[in-house]
Amino acid sequence: MNLPNKLTVFRVILIVPFVLFLLTNLGGSYGDWIALAIFIVASLTDLADGKIARKYNLVTNFGKFMDPLADKLLVCSAMICLIELERIPAWVVIIIIAREFIISGFRLIASDNHVVIAASYWGKFKTTFQMIMVCLMIANIQALYMLTQIIMWIALVLTVVSLVDYIIKNKSVLTDGTM
Repeated sequence: MNLPNKLTVFRVILIVPFVLFLLTNLGGSYGDWIALAIFIVASLTDLADGKIARKYNLVTNFGKFMDPLADKLLVCSAMICLIELERIPAWVVIIIIAREFIISGFRLIASDNHVVIAASYWGKFKTTFQMIMVCLMIANIQALYMLTQIIMWIALVLTVVSLVDYIIKNKSVLTDGTM
């Protein structure tokens, strides 16, 4: 197993302590901050594994499959925990997770037709704002409440825009099964 794949697996493993620190009293009064640190480290492994894989030609089928799955597991786990902590409305999380299911379905259909659909810039912006939103919500700093809400709305709009963009650019996947 190469380094980028190890980083991807490490990101998945980090979800367990992240959830434990965020939802239990494991870290005492520092639990949220420890969870935030774990989330940031996990998010940075996502940047690192992709850069390393491309730079050193270490792209593998395992990485192509697991890297986006690891990202979805991390972000969705965080948002579900934030619902439990009453820091994000459930309907926002439902929209975000629904988008991920729809895109995954598109990619599955495309891959059956031997077509790889690359991530768009809208998707990258969406991911960036979702990560910032999650970090702000984990930190739960009252002085940043309004900023956190603005970032949440931006992330939500980008989620919908990226979905619409994705569907428009790849609608042929649904119509005739080819690109």
